[in-house]
Amino acid sequence: MTSSILVTGGTGTLGRLVTPLLRDTGHPVRVLSRRGHDSRDGVEYVTADLLKGNGIECALDGSDTVLHLAGAAKGDEEATRNLVAAASRVGGVRHLVLISVIGADLMPLGYFRAKRGAERAVEESGLPWTTLRAAQFNDLVLTATRALARLPVVLSPGGVRAQPVDARDVAARLVELTLGEPAGRVPDLAGPKLYGLAELIRGYLQARGHGRPTRRPTLPFPVPGKVGRAYRAEDNLALAGADLGTRTWEDFLAERVEQRERVARH
Repeated sequence: MTSSILVTGGTGTLGRLVTPLLRDTGHPVRVLSRRGHDSRDGVEYVTADLLKGNGIECALDGSDTVLHLAGAAKGDEEATRNLVAAASRVGGVRHLVLISVIGADLMPLGYFRAKRGAERAVEESGLPWTTLRAAQFNDLVLTATRALARLPVVLSPGGVRAQPVDARDVAARLVELTLGEPAGRVPDLAGPKLYGLAELIRGYLQARGHGRPTRRPTLPFPVPGKVGRAYRAEDNLALAGADLGTRTWEDFLAERVEQRERVARH
């Protein structure tokens, strides 16, 4: 019987894209989730809790490849250490693939520190591994810009740039890595264009307004402290040696915002 690929976080934004791509390659796919799901569409669902350490060994049984997508604002390192410990006890895992974030070892923010902790857990596990660091997803940037777009001004923090990447580009790359041999830390994956925060907000407003430019004033301001220094040093970016996705922020907005606005108006 062919060993399955276990996907953690398979019901999240990235997991919902990765899982069908893996299934379509003909490999058995198993998704680990904290909540029970009926197996469907050729995908088996198993229940386990990475943070509490419950049910992980059963979920791993029969899987020689693990794609670790599960993550949260807190507990990433502990959950990952529970996963690799269970994999070591069960045995048979030949490849552990982790998704992380660009700047995990440089940005002085809790989310980035947690991701670096998860990276260390994988690196120290003794298992063959591959880690891909990606830029912030367009989906997350959209959530942030929607909130900021409610303000009467367009915020423009000095020295803050982003290179958002489309989750579909990340999913496609992760499938390649998962089906390949363990490669350690691979080149980062970022979007094809760089943007200031004000550009991202104005792009969203224009997409929502069907291409009409916004007349809102811009409010420049400095980002203070260590976080500001890290952004000005562009520690959140991978400007050299990174792989680039194909879908821009504008492409994403055209699909997610402009089309929905047209449907809502009709």
